Order: sequence, then structure tokens, then C-alpha cells
Amino acid sequence: MQSRGIVSRSINLAVVVAVGALIAAGHGNDQGKTQAAVGKANVSIEYGRPTLKGRDVTKLIQPGQMWRIGADIATVIESDADLDFGGARVPKGKHVLLARLIAPGQWSLVVSSESINHYQPSAKLAEVPMEVQQLSAPVEELTINLSSEGGQGIIAISWGTQKLSAAFRPA
Repeated sequence: MQSRGIVSRSINLAVVVAVGALIAAGHGNDQGKTQAAVGKANVSIEYGRPTLKGRDVTKLIQPGQMWRIGADIATVIESDADLDFGGARVPKGKHVLLARLIAPGQWSLVVSSESINHYQPSAKLAEVPMEVQQLSAPVEELTINLSSEGGQGIIAISWGTQKLSAAFRPA
């Protein structure tokens, strides 16, 4: 019965990504992709790249709210091996990345089996704190970088005057 739920969630995620890609084509935001080998895991992240257009990122979301990270489509992390986010095992495959603003200047990264439109607490696979760094110059277009440092992966999200980063390891 559990495998049926996993298959259903995988199909739902595939539909969300496919529909999101079609919608994104009409919105004009660039699409981004970053990838890295982390240990023996090949990991990639695909996302929409909104621009600030004079907006203040800190006023776009309120404490306690989830942010879908990006624009037009769900931000998706894909790995060919299981990953470990803060002790929580995330199975190989495609999953959605979200961020939660806990309090001003305090963020967490959420790995979910569902997009923000269908998010329920039961969809959360992992949640880890993010390091917040203030940037000297604002980043106009949202940028996500994925790198490997010392056997762990680093996800860095830059937009406006903040850079948010979180670490994970191969499981």
C-alpha cells in the first residue's frame, strides 16, 4: 500500500512539473539548471528565474509562510542516489524544494513530495536550517548554485541582497 502512495506522489509530481513547464513558457522568466556530483550522487536542480523588477524580497513573504523558490514552475531537485538532509533520508528521484521564512533573517529549506499548491505537512521529506548571508550588491535574477565541498552538497539561493544556503550529504 505504501508503494502505491509513492507511485501516486511521483505521478503527481511529474504532472506538476510538466504543466509548470508549459505555463513557464508563456510567462517569460528564464529557466535555470545547476548540477553537481556530490560523492557518488549526481544531483541537479531546475527552477524558474524571476527578476526583482524593483521589488523588495523581504516584503514578498511573511514569517511562517512557505516560498516556492523561483517562478512559474516548481523548483525540483533530482538525484540518482538517496540524500541526507539533516538526518532525514530523501529517496533518489525528483522532489520539490521550498523555503520557509521562520522569522526575519531565519530560513529553512524544505524538501517535499508535493508542490506548494498541494503542500501538506505530510508531504515534507526533510527540513534543514539555512545560513543567511547579506550580499554587498543585489542579485536581480534569482540564482541557485549547487556545489560539492568536502563530501557534502551545498545549495545556495541568491536573490535581492540575501544568499541562503543549506547543506546535504549522500545517504
